[in-house]
Amino acid sequence: MTQKAMTQTERLLYLINYLMDEEDELKTLAIPVKDNERKRLLRSLMNVRPPKPVTNDFLMVQDEYLQEELREKGIISLEDMLPAESGIYLWQGDITRLSADAIVNAANHTLLGCFIPCHGCIDNAIHSAAGVELRLECHHLMEGQKEKEPTGKAKITKAYHLPCRYILHTVGPIVDGEVTERDCAQLSDCYRSCLELAAEYQLKSIAFCCISTGEFHFPNETAAQIAIQTVKDYQKKNPNGIEVIFNVFKDKDYEIYKRLLG
Repeated sequence: MTQKAMTQTERLLYLINYLMDEEDELKTLAIPVKDNERKRLLRSLMNVRPPKPVTNDFLMVQDEYLQEELREKGIISLEDMLPAESGIYLWQGDITRLSADAIVNAANHTLLGCFIPCHGCIDNAIHSAAGVELRLECHHLMEGQKEKEPTGKAKITKAYHLPCRYILHTVGPIVDGEVTERDCAQLSDCYRSCLELAAEYQLKSIAFCCISTGEFHFPNETAAQIAIQTVKDYQKKNPNGIEVIFNVFKDKDYEIYKRLLG
């Protein structure tokens, strides 16, 4: 059967079987009957897979599969939003649907994505929707760097199967107890580093997630204040530059940003 003749279910099964066949301990896994359970299995297999090459056939099928998944979710662009302020937008939803020039990934220090199957973090969501090539590119970046990614910096990669052009990866501060001045400065550095890197690549729009507020436990209100102030300070110094989308997923964050942006 050619790749063009495949249904979405057939693509799903092809990808599952390919990834299971890569490792002996995975070959005995039972494949669920329902498609939604199969999708969770595929995502899990992608999440735990180490960074290594795949065949062109796999990439062709993965491309068609992920593009169809994206078509079902729907793509959101700046034209679909109203500005909250000049050059600033607020949008609630799945960041992997945004067709901005770049989206920001709240990464960890390995920069390889989340290896926990179907974990709820944004790092996992972005790598799962982008495809297995993203982890491989991140691996090559880290091989060249020869050390863990420091907090507050940013790296850029291709976006692969996402509707955006690039992904900016930044590692936010991990809060353990009271928020310190250093935590706040590092979080501000994350936003500034991403904006500066976007400008270096002449990008015109960037979508920020709520960096550090999830697994890294940065208080949501303080994080939003830092994010907005850092972006506004940058835009004031660099007028007519980058348009910023604050992408939120939780209702709590939406209410905070909506209030702070007026």
